[in-house]
Amino acid sequence: MSPLAEGADLLVAEVADELSLELWVPLPKTMEEYRGDFGSEETLAQFEYFCDKATKVFDLAHDIPPAPEGFEEGNWRSSYPYAAMGTFLSAHCHILLALWDGRESDALGGTAQVVRFHHDDVMEGFTSSTVESQQMMLDDESDLVFHIICSRLSHAERVEGRVEGRVEGRMETDEPEIDWCWYTKDQDHPRSKDLPGQHLLIFKRASEFSKDAQDFAEQIEAAKWPLIENEDDERLPEGVGEIDRIYNMADWLAMYYQKKTLRTLLITHWMAFLMGLMFLLYSDFESLRSFLYAFLVFFGVAAGAQVWAKRNNWQRKYLDYRTLAEGLRVQFYWAVAGVASESKWKFTHDTFLQSQDPEFGWIRNVMRVAGFRCDAVPNRDTKGVEFTIQEWVGSSTGGQLGYYKRKTSEKIKRHELTEKLGRLSLAVNVITVFTFLLVGELLPDLAQSFLYVLMGSTLLLYAVREGYTYAVGTKELIKQFEFMYRIFDNAYQRLNLAKDDVEKQRIILLALGQSALDEHSDWTLMNRERSLDEKEIWLMGS
Repeated sequence: MSPLAEGADLLVAEVADELSLELWVPLPKTMEEYRGDFGSEETLAQFEYFCDKATKVFDLAHDIPPAPEGFEEGNWRSSYPYAAMGTFLSAHCHILLALWDGRESDALGGTAQVVRFHHDDVMEGFTSSTVESQQMMLDDESDLVFHIICSRLSHAERVEGRVEGRVEGRMETDEPEIDWCWYTKDQDHPRSKDLPGQHLLIFKRASEFSKDAQDFAEQIEAAKWPLIENEDDERLPEGVGEIDRIYNMADWLAMYYQKKTLRTLLITHWMAFLMGLMFLLYSDFESLRSFLYAFLVFFGVAAGAQVWAKRNNWQRKYLDYRTLAEGLRVQFYWAVAGVASESKWKFTHDTFLQSQDPEFGWIRNVMRVAGFRCDAVPNRDTKGVEFTIQEWVGSSTGGQLGYYKRKTSEKIKRHELTEKLGRLSLAVNVITVFTFLLVGELLPDLAQSFLYVLMGSTLLLYAVREGYTYAVGTKELIKQFEFMYRIFDNAYQRLNLAKDDVEKQRIILLALGQSALDEHSDWTLMNRERSLDEKEIWLMGS
């Protein structure tokens, strides 16, 4: 991504072109205004050449607000578009490439200020000190800068300046003409030659997602559930197709790995039940060594299934991809409705899961790419709000409102089945105890052993079923779905009351999306702790 400004931007575009990289060109002004900023016909020709080769070209032209206190009006108006461009690129890139001498500067929108914004979300005149205080407390994957350290002076100027003493301390005589490093907010090692481990893991996770999406491309295309049912719907703004495309990948992959995760849990719990049954048969029926061998075989199957699932990261991928899909769902409908963040320079991806595990940074990175076009040019057509209310919020039979109503009912029925099994187990055991009290002495040994096994197996079956419902988080899911149904129902009521005020509807949709994102964050963290290990399988079975 590059605005192709004269100088370093064009130089980097040349290298990108040599490497056959896709080029996106956001412009700080309208094309006509921007052409006037080039100092020669040669550089203007270069600019137009790369615009022709670029995949995407669009402008970020904003209405320039009045100059804040302390800013000269003329300088503010000329610098504001470049400052806005710098903050936008910073908010949407995975790595900020800075060709910079490393000197601090108060030039509005200059490289020094953009680098600072990338690290701290602060740029004078654009952000408040409140943002800075919040940002400093958080680990943030978006602080990664690849710093090419180079002087603005040519080699001849540097040599001449050192000889005549005219460089004013800008470069020391023993400083290399050019160097590079990774530059982050790390307190101990802000500059390093190696990509920091936290960022390496984030890129690794994103690469896994890309590989999975490529490996299953045909299946995704054949079985996807898109957010866009009619691509010709005039209520859809340009750019949301990219969000929908990546959503389809994340949604299908989440369901694929969910099935594998649930299958593993089913195998594990059935094996635990059979382990317990073998132990009961051995201890209460007949002490055959074959029961103990079978016990170990069932344990081996359960442990093997768990090890294989962990090795292939099925549960983590399921949770991560579902979280990404739900984040993209909110991002999609916000983009269609033209919902903007409370802070002009913050977007959906900037705050989603940010206070949680830094590893989730890869999810924000994917969302940065998906929403790039829509964030650049927010949709102001009121038809987008109508589409979002209809398709996202929906009603008791459709949209998310209908979905959570239906899913809540399904989860309650499953939980009731577990409760019924518990009551059945209790009844069987009570009846068995009374049988022993009343006629136990009259029963043959075989019948007594059978009753002991029956008591143990019903209790075991209930315990294993209870363990399974805990592992899949049934109780928590019921609470989550009930909560989500309430917030969507409340939003539905409020949106109806505000049907003549589009801006108020956008505010309601903003609050709804934030609540949904927060709830998905909590769900992900809760379920990450629900996997079984070999020790738990052994205890459950014995």
